[in-house]
Amino acid sequence: MTTTPAQARIDLAAIRHNVGILRERAGGTPLMGAVKADAYGHGLVPTSEALVAAGVSRLGTAYLREGLALRAAGITVPVLSWILTPGEPFDEALRQDVELSASDVRLLEEIAAAARATGITAKVHLEADTGMSRGGSPLAAWPALVAKAVELQAEGAVEVVGLWSHFASADIPGDPSIRMQLDQFEIALKQAEQAGAAGSHVMRHIANSAAIMTLPEARYDLVRPGIAMYGLSPIPEMGDFGLRQVMTLTARIALAKRVPENSGVSYGLLYVTDRETTLGLVPLGYADGILRHATGRVEVLAGGRRRAIAGRVCMDQFMIDVGDDPLAAGDEVILFGPGKDGESTLQEWADNLGTITHEIVTRLGARVPRVYEGA
Repeated sequence: MTTTPAQARIDLAAIRHNVGILRERAGGTPLMGAVKADAYGHGLVPTSEALVAAGVSRLGTAYLREGLALRAAGITVPVLSWILTPGEPFDEALRQDVELSASDVRLLEEIAAAARATGITAKVHLEADTGMSRGGSPLAAWPALVAKAVELQAEGAVEVVGLWSHFASADIPGDPSIRMQLDQFEIALKQAEQAGAAGSHVMRHIANSAAIMTLPEARYDLVRPGIAMYGLSPIPEMGDFGLRQVMTLTARIALAKRVPENSGVSYGLLYVTDRETTLGLVPLGYADGILRHATGRVEVLAGGRRRAIAGRVCMDQFMIDVGDDPLAAGDEVILFGPGKDGESTLQEWADNLGTITHEIVTRLGARVPRVYEGA
């Protein structure tokens, strides 16, 4: 029996399995594992260690502080951080050998200033906006960014080690934007090559999990799996691709009690019992990432059967109605898992909540301990 009110069990054997599938799908192209957002809620350092042991050769983070945390934990594989704001500790990034992404000349010059101050050449990936209109340099500004990078490279302040972009709709097979973005990426690569910023050592990368599964032409020199490493399908309509869900969220019943017919349950008394029944208090709530609008929309496994959430999800708790079935304090409840014991899967939760699995796992709060199994 667990000794905490709730825990997220992280199956490291499933991570190894999923990396194996991704390596096969990538056809030998190296993998940069996306471990942003605390490794999609799975725990940054233990998950990153498991990914590296499974054959992921590089790691990618959204924020620089995540990249520095990997270095502080002793992880030595190449790390790229790609969402950077003015005034960040770029000097420390260079000392810790964290690679940095640049989308405009201003940022590139700030990185170069840190390189001059430390005497360490900055390893830089230039990001092109190929049609997502999010991060990346617009193609109209791309030649100037590349020219500045070449200038700074000649000075020795930076070394361009990557050219990259990101798909907007790779999870919608056949979407016309996919081909358009690949064409735009090719234009950006050609311009970089003509300017002298695309040597044989420079990695070209655009493929996310969905592209790895469906677009072999997008492999280039590096692929960047994210959600698929955690056993969650990047294209649910196409099935699970043989992936195994890594996270199982469990809790223990804090209180079980009999209540009479017509008892209102939780805030607003939206749920009213239609008979004398047993209610169970599950010690997880929206402060832990259980969406408030999960009320009545998702099912948990308790006493061998699925039960809907009864009444509103509260900050720290929610209720289930088990009727006349036996239930006692300390009994385990499985909120979601791989589905092998009849419990709901993360994909089911996402479908019922009108969201994606990414949102559910990354919202899981810090007070839910991650417990690692299958090492």
